[in-house]
Amino acid sequence: SRVPLSLAQQRMWFLNQLDPNSPVDNIPVAVRLEGALDVEAFRAAVTDVFSRHEALRTMYPTDADGPYQVVVPTAEAVPALVPVKVDPESLDQVLLDCVRIAFDVTKRVPVEATLLEIGPEQYVLITVVHHISSDGWSMMPFTRDVITAYSARIAGNAPDWEPLAVQYADYVLWQRDVLGSEDDPTSIISEQVSHWETALRGIPDQLELPSFRPRPTQQSYRGDKLRFSIEPELRGSLLEVARAHNASLFMVVHSALAVLLAKLSGTTDIVVGTPIAGRGEELLDDLVGMFVNTLVLRTEVDEDGSFADLLKQARSQDLAAFSNGDLPFERLVEVLNPTRSTGRNPLFQVGLTFQNHEQGRLDLPGLTVSVIEFETQMSKIDLQVTVVDPGPSTGLIVVWTSSSNTPPIFSTSESSRSSPSASFEYSKLLRRIPQSWSAQSTYSMPASVRG
Repeated sequence: SRVPLSLAQQRMWFLNQLDPNSPVDNIPVAVRLEGALDVEAFRAAVTDVFSRHEALRTMYPTDADGPYQVVVPTAEAVPALVPVKVDPESLDQVLLDCVRIAFDVTKRVPVEATLLEIGPEQYVLITVVHHISSDGWSMMPFTRDVITAYSARIAGNAPDWEPLAVQYADYVLWQRDVLGSEDDPTSIISEQVSHWETALRGIPDQLELPSFRPRPTQQSYRGDKLRFSIEPELRGSLLEVARAHNASLFMVVHSALAVLLAKLSGTTDIVVGTPIAGRGEELLDDLVGMFVNTLVLRTEVDEDGSFADLLKQARSQDLAAFSNGDLPFERLVEVLNPTRSTGRNPLFQVGLTFQNHEQGRLDLPGLTVSVIEFETQMSKIDLQVTVVDPGPSTGLIVVWTSSSNTPPIFSTSESSRSSPSASFEYSKLLRRIPQSWSAQSTYSMPASVRG
């Protein structure tokens, strides 16, 4: 039977068809494989995983009734994985070229994997998946299944795993059935539409940040990253602040970011976007697919208020947003119908991601495996702040990704550490929280950043 797209996939499809040559929605993962790789067994293992997950072999054509899903046979979708010899000196450029592959999701399965041979018993696997087919969480079941399948194949066996209870197409049909129709005022989706119409009524079209140049008429999607660390001791102190206010660590870093953006913009109505996994059922945890949704978080920053008051407000607003997280962001944009511009993201231009879920480990028999960090040189929004929480002993890792459209104060260059950059000041704000922001303390900002 004809299976439509999920609600979250619909805008991904629309954006892809607006510009099929754009790589901005590609999700890349590169891993280094050192040792005696059995290429045939590895190819068979990847074939097993593609056969197991229908989302990895789905394309999205369209007809008079709109786009729909077509699952193709495994043999038509699985990559060849014939080793391609590459000079190690040119590896970064080769990876960047792989990431920039263009997927027209109506014409082909938007998944590609290339096995690069950079020396004797030295390989790099670069996998690129369009966001319409996968999300960050999907790397865990994907990684786990590759390990299981490769371990079986080098022993001369097929993987002995239980069939998946559901596939992504089952989720799509279930989602539409559970959420109901917006024509029914008692349906879940209608109730959530009402919540967001109230919560986001009157939000500004864009966050006005200090800049020495006008906003471009077209987003370039070019950007760079800067990373800095928060030591384990400070992570522990921030967590104590969260627990003292019956909040989460995410709510603390969200409140601190709201303070920074309010001071920089000179406004009090601060809106940021944040992704949620969107996997409300345990059965979905084992699936590869596009489940993630984006929530819009609104905070009113009172310049004379205390950080404790702000954290209390952020907690309330965040919990309400999470409770109404089934309405896809793409549909929310249609409902609110903000003034559109090709020069900015709708509803929010600053994103906050908090990653504290398990990271997939690719431990393959006879191989040393490591993830390769490389820059895609892309940014979908003006500013993306990603806070990674691997655990108590590691501290926090903050990744600051700014678009080339953003003003100099959002620079990601290393020199920004000695200048009044927003990333440096955000680090200072996080450090001040447990030191001086008590229930009675206001959140003043250094004059060098206010300008």
